[in-house]
Amino acid sequence: MNDVIINGIVNDLGIKKDSVIATLKLLGEGATIPFIARYRKEVTGALDEEQIRSINEVYEYQENLLKRKEDVIRLIDEKGLLTDEIRDNILKCEKLVEVEDIYRPYKEKKKTKATEAIKNGLEPLAKIIMSFKDIDVKKIAESYLNDNVKSVDEAITGASYIIAEWISDNASYRKWIRNNMMNHGIIKTKLKKNSTDENGIYEMYYDYEERVKFIKPHRVLAINRGEKEGVLSVNVVVDDDYIISYLENKIIKNDKVMASDIVKTAIRDSYKRLIIPSIEREVRSELKEVSEEAAIEVFGENLENLILTPPMKDVTVLGFDPAFRTGCKLAVVSPTSSVLNISVIYPHEPHNKWEESKKTLKDLFKKYNIDIVAIGNGTASRESEKLVAETISEYRDKEIKYIIVSEAGASVYSASDLAIKEFPDLTVEKRSAISIARRLQDPLSELVKIDSKSIGVGQYQHDVNEKKLDESLDFVVSKCVNNVGVNVNTASRSILKYISGLTKSNIDKIIEYREENGKVLSRDELMKKKVLTPKAYEQSIGFMRIIDGTNPMDVTSIHPESYGTASKLLDMYGFGINDLGSKKLNDVLGAINIKEVSEKLGTDIYTLEDIIKCFSKPNRDFRDDFDKPLLKSDILKIEDLKVGMELSGTVRNVVDFGAFIDIGLHDDGLVHISKMTDKYIKHPSEVVSVGDIVTCYVDDISLKKNRVSLSLINPNSIKN
Repeated sequence: MNDVIINGIVNDLGIKKDSVIATLKLLGEGATIPFIARYRKEVTGALDEEQIRSINEVYEYQENLLKRKEDVIRLIDEKGLLTDEIRDNILKCEKLVEVEDIYRPYKEKKKTKATEAIKNGLEPLAKIIMSFKDIDVKKIAESYLNDNVKSVDEAITGASYIIAEWISDNASYRKWIRNNMMNHGIIKTKLKKNSTDENGIYEMYYDYEERVKFIKPHRVLAINRGEKEGVLSVNVVVDDDYIISYLENKIIKNDKVMASDIVKTAIRDSYKRLIIPSIEREVRSELKEVSEEAAIEVFGENLENLILTPPMKDVTVLGFDPAFRTGCKLAVVSPTSSVLNISVIYPHEPHNKWEESKKTLKDLFKKYNIDIVAIGNGTASRESEKLVAETISEYRDKEIKYIIVSEAGASVYSASDLAIKEFPDLTVEKRSAISIARRLQDPLSELVKIDSKSIGVGQYQHDVNEKKLDESLDFVVSKCVNNVGVNVNTASRSILKYISGLTKSNIDKIIEYREENGKVLSRDELMKKKVLTPKAYEQSIGFMRIIDGTNPMDVTSIHPESYGTASKLLDMYGFGINDLGSKKLNDVLGAINIKEVSEKLGTDIYTLEDIIKCFSKPNRDFRDDFDKPLLKSDILKIEDLKVGMELSGTVRNVVDFGAFIDIGLHDDGLVHISKMTDKYIKHPSEVVSVGDIVTCYVDDISLKKNRVSLSLINPNSIKN
């Protein structure tokens, strides 16, 4: 491990040096991020997954930066041009772009105006001009004429090209100009001539400008998309005269000699032709990178909150995949996610079998004792909601609720090899109805089957770096799956692939063992029967649960390596393994001195605290602490709304400029960031998360556009 890099991480992330070193050591030994975060708190100082990931990412970046520094130093040295000053400047660089700036003059050049001038023997003339001596440059230029340089003007022009490239290659000038553009530059956008933007998507950018320093990530990505689609022209404007004046002050040593006018011309040429186009590309590239990171972060947060939506346990769900011509597909799914029935009804155009469809629904309600109808939010959703609400209102045997469920990704999953393998005899649409029902029953187990990018809780996810997005979303899903844990006897291949430390081979062996033996009865069985290797067992077993097995501790997140400590704790206070979750045990353990008891048991406080939490609620699913989805029994229409009306809604998506809330209409309402709180916030995620149930107020209604603007601020609390 490189001490310089480690000190850099400590400064960048504000994490203690010992924790950074310990974390890097564990990662180097093959430990996974979820394992380190959960079971090595005493080593890292209880760093969470995000901190561990950041340490890993920063270390990798700094390693790459150091390697590039060494390569550049070697390449310059091979040319015989390395000085102590150049070496020191390279080693001081904090970013790759700064290293490349220093290396720029020493790179092998492609054919440029300057390289051609050098080839024609004009480099000595350029050096003479840059000496700023009081001499007749034109007279001296005569001695540089040859077959390729026919006149004095050509000689001076060629020398100027060389000077322009020298200026452009100067690392300190580039850094200053880049900083100037980042801090004082203005992004300007215009509607391109003869371009088409039929729906006015980019209307606000037809004649728009904003400081580079303050532009929000979502606006950068919107502008980039508009430019890519040929709707917008985009450029970054700076005070050219100010920057040229800066360069002249830095470069011109004597303003009274003939050379000064030549160099001024070279400065302007260098600035306009070489520096500004290059720096503008770099600045826009940096803006894009920062904006992509912000978009990926928002997507990750939204995805995490969505897949951690509390499961609707012990309910029979009717999944309803709406459609017009091809009919609505229905799937009855039991509380254990078994498919009990598949049906198709044709209530809408062109069939219009409304009453017949209602009868089919009522028969299914009765036969399978349906609790909830989950309606997909795609085509024909509004019409299908009307059918379901009407049928429920007429059904007298029990109270049934319904909910609109996002279909995003359902069709992608339904056509996948995984879905075909799971339901080989069903059509894509029927599989989709099953997916809609199951994602209500257990969002985590169902959504892991779907490509995260298809789930539809992002912002400009199609405009960001796909590799980075995939890595980030995989990290989020892995974190969620491991935090919740899985039932090793029922977990699908799709969810097991996210469990810490499991390879495809490990997963194959687990599934093969289940099929051959019927059920895994204990965690240690997986080790004794050599289903898992020692390393895979260590890294994964704490995240896999055994329900109704031979050891009650196997249902908890206590790692088997701590079973001895856990048993000693029970013995210490006269309890047994069957007392887990009892009020008496909870009362006793809730009153102990953690530090004293941990010392007696020879363990650390983090492990002891986790053991006590598991003892208090052995079957705890922390998702149950979150808001459960809102269920409905009747339809809300936009015509029913009035400004100021109070409603309950579910946050469906959080973006940089606000949040979209499902209040029961076909389209979600938007709460702009300015309407979230009467205090200043940087981002909507400070106030709401995907899945939150919120009280909101109608702020504005547009019947023409079928849009509703909402506010989280009670209008009655606003002081005049």
